Amino acid sequence: MPAWTLTGRKDPQLVDADWQPTNRQNIEGVKIRSIDNMLGDHSRLTEIWRRDWQLDDRPVEQVFQSVLEPGALSAWHAHATTLDRLFCAYGRIKVVLYDARIDSPTQGHLVELRLGEERPLLVTVPAGVWHGVQCLGSRTAIVINVVDQAYAYDDPDHWRLPADCPDIPYRFA
Repeated sequence: MPAWTLTGRKDPQLVDADWQPTNRQNIEGVKIRSIDNMLGDHSRLTEIWRRDWQLDDRPVEQVFQSVLEPGALSAWHAHATTLDRLFCAYGRIKVVLYDARIDSPTQGHLVELRLGEERPLLVTVPAGVWHGVQCLGSRTAIVINVVDQAYAYDDPDHWRLPADCPDIPYRFA
């Protein structure tokens, strides 16, 4: 213990020698894939999704983007049958996941992730997992979603709760 007049708290280990998180809890069915940027002389290429990554066996039926202004929040929402695959193409976002599925071994677990263009991740969110997305920092964020079911205009598979829902133990700042 250092000989200081102020008492602080020592940081716990957060990453291993390969810079992979050491304390990341997960939710049953959620897959997180780190993606490498391929740098060119004047460019950066980033793969978003590949079937041979074998993250899931679901089809790709629709790809869309959401543009979030700084501080924007989209929470909470879930799907009864649709699988989301979230990727931050520009800017930085926070993705918070909450498992409220009755039959899930991780029911009640909450996971907070940060995604950004600097360190790309693809996050697969299974049906039934509530999630919220918030833009971080002072720049706009672009989020790509690669879903296994196209949006049904006449019967959306989209369920919502307010961002401050008392049943989810998380508050967005």
